[in-house]
Amino acid sequence: MSFSFFKPSRPKTPQEVSKAIHDSLTALDTQTVAEVKALEKALEEVEKNFGIMRCMLVGDAETEPNMEQVSQLVLEICKEDVLALLVHKLPILGWEARKDLVHCWSVLLKQKVEDTYCCEQYIEDHTELLDFLVVSYDNKEIALNCGAMLRDCIRFPILAKYILESASFVLFFKFVELPNFDVASDAFSTFKDLLTKHGMVVSEFLTAHYDEFFDLYEKLLTSPNYVTRRQSLKLLTDFLLEPPNSHIMKRYILEVRFLKVMMMLLKDSSKNIQIAAFHIFKVFVANPNKPREVKVILAKNHAKLTELLQNLSAGKGDEDDQFEEEKELIIKEIELVTQQPNLGY
Repeated sequence: MSFSFFKPSRPKTPQEVSKAIHDSLTALDTQTVAEVKALEKALEEVEKNFGIMRCMLVGDAETEPNMEQVSQLVLEICKEDVLALLVHKLPILGWEARKDLVHCWSVLLKQKVEDTYCCEQYIEDHTELLDFLVVSYDNKEIALNCGAMLRDCIRFPILAKYILESASFVLFFKFVELPNFDVASDAFSTFKDLLTKHGMVVSEFLTAHYDEFFDLYEKLLTSPNYVTRRQSLKLLTDFLLEPPNSHIMKRYILEVRFLKVMMMLLKDSSKNIQIAAFHIFKVFVANPNKPREVKVILAKNHAKLTELLQNLSAGKGDEDDQFEEEKELIIKEIELVTQQPNLGY
């Protein structure tokens, strides 16, 4: 007696997997909300195909991925525009399918085929996908999925550069203050990656867009939201103190309005914010080439500043000792500024 009908079906080739994903995602176009059953069936097909793709890319409990097949799948997915479909159909998909998609997206972007990151190249040629992912922070259903996918893209300098210089970048200043805490936190993680992952790219961007960027950034530093103020101040320290941004820092500490922001933050009700503000404020004061306007502000406020600084303590052992030394030097420097003639304040 033959039991051949119990044999498992032949595993799909990378070409077949790519085509199946393409066709099942494209089929979603023909569904309407009125055809609930048809839509459910189409979504089930997508979910099944994503499962097959995930297994081919990362293996399963029993088998390791075949790297030749992985490379072929990456090529097919780019060739057949499946990457674009993955992004554009994301809002329609169910929770499980989105989870698989985000995992596969990360693996796909990391794959090199003959020394080329094919998916990175594809996205570079279809930058509208990056804009779509950024704008999707406004859709809380898929915001966290899109955030994870964006951060995978930001690993590549050329893609990070595109986002920084795109019209959609300014949306991050809104997204980091969205009322949904999880979405706002995720948006800030992406914002931070954009400003810290690639030093030279960020330096070029800040040089070209200095005024508009710091005008917007000042609003984050003075936000009524404690988390926004604290995170923004910490991030400012992170990217301003990067060696490629030394010229940006030198320009920043010449500006009275930014000195005033730091002085305001020194008075914040949060000790963490006060200490973080001090580490930028001290650069204004220690600058040997302080402009006259900065000297005037320091001299006018020297009594209040001295009192503020004397009451400020890091309270962390050895770190506190260093902090106290820096504080004393800054207080002395402010005192020296007040003694300078011809300030006319």
